[in-house]
Amino acid sequence: MKENLLTALNVVLPLFFCMALGYGLRQIRMVDRPSLVVMNRLCFKVFLPLLLFRNIYTTDLKEALDVKLILFATVALIVWFLLLMLIIPRIEKENPKRGVLIQGMFRSNYALFGLPVATTLCGEGHIGATSLLLGIVIPFYNVLAVVALEVFRGGKPDFRKILLGIVKNPLIIASVTGLIFYAIGIHLPATVEKTVLDLSRVATPLSLVVLGGYFTFSSVTEYRKQLALGVIGKLVISPLVLLPIAAWLGFRGEAMVAIMIMFGAPTAVSSFTMAQEMEGDGDLAAQLVIFTTFFSILTIFLLVFILKTLQLL
Repeated sequence: MKENLLTALNVVLPLFFCMALGYGLRQIRMVDRPSLVVMNRLCFKVFLPLLLFRNIYTTDLKEALDVKLILFATVALIVWFLLLMLIIPRIEKENPKRGVLIQGMFRSNYALFGLPVATTLCGEGHIGATSLLLGIVIPFYNVLAVVALEVFRGGKPDFRKILLGIVKNPLIIASVTGLIFYAIGIHLPATVEKTVLDLSRVATPLSLVVLGGYFTFSSVTEYRKQLALGVIGKLVISPLVLLPIAAWLGFRGEAMVAIMIMFGAPTAVSSFTMAQEMEGDGDLAAQLVIFTTFFSILTIFLLVFILKTLQLL
């Protein structure tokens, strides 16, 4: 029991400290919103892709490729999305809020929040399955988010635009590049590999610091009902429904870590940008990111502790 408690604390405390640092830096005005936007873009376009590339490039993909995990993750995500598309319009009456709520409850911050959790639980260099799954679920996140936001905007999804966005996504490019290097047997020179390793280690702490810097607690009263629904749906109902099914199907270890991240991590930061661009309620989208991230410190702790106790991790 004590060991499981310490493991759970070791997972969430580094996340909390990094985000608290970002929040503190914003409060003392060492960073401001424009600088956070630049750092976030740098993480998304440089450091996170390097991290993903290295994870795939250095992994035994024959061992990491888990077809059963990929099938479960994609089917569960689509079913969860369809359920939300049926349920949320019956609860929320305003279209701009409907699409944002649906997106906020199925779209996880897999890369920025999930990879650090997987690294802590599985060890550096042992998250190949988690990294591979990331390259698969991100296109699904993008497609389904566009569909939800377009449906409740009253338009028709532009699938060419969706496909272009997927092809140009730096995380997808990094994943595919890592797979190509692995398949062909390309070996980087030692100096280049060392550089990639050093730069990739920047991704996790800097991403979390930036995330903490985005924290703000405005508009809480206006969106009280929607925030409660979004936080509970994303962090409580989703994992409570899907993780037992995963356990029943026999998923354990890193596969269970990947599923826990996919359905238990907070709402993706990019959902805020997409909501703004597609005429959704941008303020609600921002608050969902903030509050799911804030409360996920507690829920991830509990999930790790419970799953470790049940010997599923």
